[in-house]
Amino acid sequence: MAKNRIPRLDRKIYEAELLRLQGELVQMQEWVRETGQRVVIVFEGRDAAGKGGAIKRVTEYLSPRQAQIVALPTPTERQKTQWYFQRYVEHLPAAGEIRLFDRSWYNRAGVERVMGYCTPEEHRRFLQQCPIFERMLIDDGVLLRKYWFSVSDAEQERRFRSRLEDPMRRWKLSGTDLESLTRWEDYSRAKDEMFVHTDIPEARWNVVESDDKRSARINMIAHLLSSLPWHQVDLPELQMPDRPASTGYQRTDRSLQLQVPDHAAEVAHAQGQKLVRRSREDMD
Repeated sequence: MAKNRIPRLDRKIYEAELLRLQGELVQMQEWVRETGQRVVIVFEGRDAAGKGGAIKRVTEYLSPRQAQIVALPTPTERQKTQWYFQRYVEHLPAAGEIRLFDRSWYNRAGVERVMGYCTPEEHRRFLQQCPIFERMLIDDGVLLRKYWFSVSDAEQERRFRSRLEDPMRRWKLSGTDLESLTRWEDYSRAKDEMFVHTDIPEARWNVVESDDKRSARINMIAHLLSSLPWHQVDLPELQMPDRPASTGYQRTDRSLQLQVPDHAAEVAHAQGQKLVRRSREDMD
């Protein structure tokens, strides 16, 4: 399977361009704050398509007070009786805020539709109401951007296997995720139907080819920056004040405080001992 993987963008090129784009994201965030804009960014796509990694790079240098990730769990029994869009509305941004939806109301058009978690009538109602809902957001001044991360079946399976074998990322997999491998065409048909109804002129779907995660991330960020009418905001000049003279304050004796054990020193000492032993073995 590795032979079929597409070439990845060179790491040095990727890291340099990513850092440049992240600098612009910081400036864009200041524009959002200064002008009171409300920005909603929807990240959708198949499992393991690279949504989470892209979101992480977008938010890496942004203020968590302004730019917040919305990743909602399974709805409660009470929420299941509400208007479908209701639990998403309460997470929409106020002035000066950015909300990044790691999956969104489009769950109903994807996993719920394919796995039978909603009824055909609920699915039909969603496809009818979603364009209305999004037009209402846009009419109220919300800047809505929707990204669909497109991954091939071979690359998705490779990423699933990688997660399955990695104890640090095993939590990313669920039974529903793995079952999606056997329902590839069902998800494809659901996605096509979703696009027919929700790829509206006011809120187009922007498709991100994501077999190469590096290219996908910088392509998505570059598009986001180019699609928003932001401009650089002049920040107030800040100067470090002079520290005033001491008034006689004495710090509390450290022995009276509960200190965290110096685990770092223990690790460094153990590593030093290991290097000494290895050096002696080489000499012998």
